[in-house]
Amino acid sequence: MLVSIIIPAYKQENTIVRDLESIYSVMKNTRWDFELIVVVDGEFDATFKNASKVKHNNVRVVGYSTNRGKGYALRYGIARSTGDYIVFMDAGMDINPNGISLILEHMQWYNADVIVGSKRHIASRVHNYPIVRKMYTWGYHLLVKLLFRLPLKDTQAGLKVYRRAVLEKVLPRLVVKKFAIDVEVLAVAYRLGFVRMYDAPIEVSLGFSDTSFNPLFVFDKNIQAMVWDTVAIFYRMYFLKYYDDGNKRKWIYDRELSMRINTGES
Repeated sequence: MLVSIIIPAYKQENTIVRDLESIYSVMKNTRWDFELIVVVDGEFDATFKNASKVKHNNVRVVGYSTNRGKGYALRYGIARSTGDYIVFMDAGMDINPNGISLILEHMQWYNADVIVGSKRHIASRVHNYPIVRKMYTWGYHLLVKLLFRLPLKDTQAGLKVYRRAVLEKVLPRLVVKKFAIDVEVLAVAYRLGFVRMYDAPIEVSLGFSDTSFNPLFVFDKNIQAMVWDTVAIFYRMYFLKYYDDGNKRKWIYDRELSMRINTGES
């Protein structure tokens, strides 16, 4: 069974080589056959050039010139993948890559559709997690739980694995390109009947020296946009019935990517 690991990367020139070598080193010592696909989401720095220095047969670096957001980057990577299981992992290495093998084992233990790495799992180890961030995570999780009833304790950690069949059904329906893509994928999958979703433990070391994180999080524009996107997903799902099969003609998606995803063309 082949595992495709999709890593969207945006402005990661200083760390991308270290990240890829670390993931590759971990995965080559597991029982899984794998391919590692890095999607550089816009040419703003040397991320693509540096990532291309990683020379392994099963590591590919792809990308495009204009930043289009995490959602598009994930679709772009999946369209070029061939794995039976597809892992989403954020660049930046907040999450210990040893967790990849663990969530893959969870897929088989539970015969799951989706396994989500969770900071709130009882066995997870989370380092450097400020109280303000905990409050934001708790509040957002409560919102997601109320709106979508997902059987998960955390939707935002940057490590997830899906069966390919799940993504083939879900991806053509997606709208969000940036802030709430994780929730949209999970909520649509759950609505389509892929209800075998489970949390798995991860080890996370979060760093918030980046000035893009505003401790007064209610005033953070990115967080406001994510909340708005989340409410919009709810509206499309339950009022417009947009994601249902009967609305196929209304789906807004990249037809070339959809064709590649469903045919396995690379």
